[in-house]
Amino acid sequence: MEITPEKAAEYEERLRDALAAEHDREIVEQTTVPVAVHVISAEDGRGDVTDQRIQEQVDVLNKAYEGGYALGSEGTDTGFRFELSDVTRTVNDAWFSDFDRHRDTIRSELRQGGPETLNVYTTQLGSGLLGYSTFPQDYAEAPDADGVVIAHDTLPGGTRDRFNEGHTGTHEVGHWLGLFHTFQNGCQSPGDYVDDTPYEREAAAGCPEGRDSCPELPGLDPVTNFMNYSDDACMTHFTQGQTERMAEHWAAFRSGPARV
Repeated sequence: MEITPEKAAEYEERLRDALAAEHDREIVEQTTVPVAVHVISAEDGRGDVTDQRIQEQVDVLNKAYEGGYALGSEGTDTGFRFELSDVTRTVNDAWFSDFDRHRDTIRSELRQGGPETLNVYTTQLGSGLLGYSTFPQDYAEAPDADGVVIAHDTLPGGTRDRFNEGHTGTHEVGHWLGLFHTFQNGCQSPGDYVDDTPYEREAAAGCPEGRDSCPELPGLDPVTNFMNYSDDACMTHFTQGQTERMAEHWAAFRSGPARV
């Protein structure tokens, strides 16, 4: 999903306002996030994801967010851990074939928990779309919409070429925790609002290591960062700055009563 510079600035202002209003709210070092997975499938079996693959997706999240894919010193343990709390299964051809058309109904019927519960919907998505997510700032105004939607074939062992190791989930959960794409705002300040991710003119495709799309600015493009568009096999890490930003969003919007 793409966020306009204006929307990104609005989200940033709301984050700073929320942190200022809740200045005594503790930012903890480790957080366990309950995960409710909602499998939307067709009557002919398409999209029917097994319990094993669901657990493998949660395992990928845990490994990614604890820094287990990082090479050398490039990444960090974010402190976020994920625990599967429930799996629901809905067989509905209409919902499966056109999730976006029915998504308000789907999410109002299936969503569980409060702002601290990660709801993941697996289904068929059109036009090559891998997934999308809401942001923490959206919860207070639209709690039923909160969550992550991912194409069922992007889970570990899926059939989506180049994107079947589970990192669509990793990426979209990053948005759910408040992160923008590494290429947000291109080569222009403030970029993705994270100091230790180099500026990047546009999304990466494949794994173009060594690319420098903003040569006048420090650092090579962060093509191996989970918040890029690189192939799953290319993605390895979050940065310390991203870790701090996710912790801020959790403290401001997800650790207690919903705040606007």
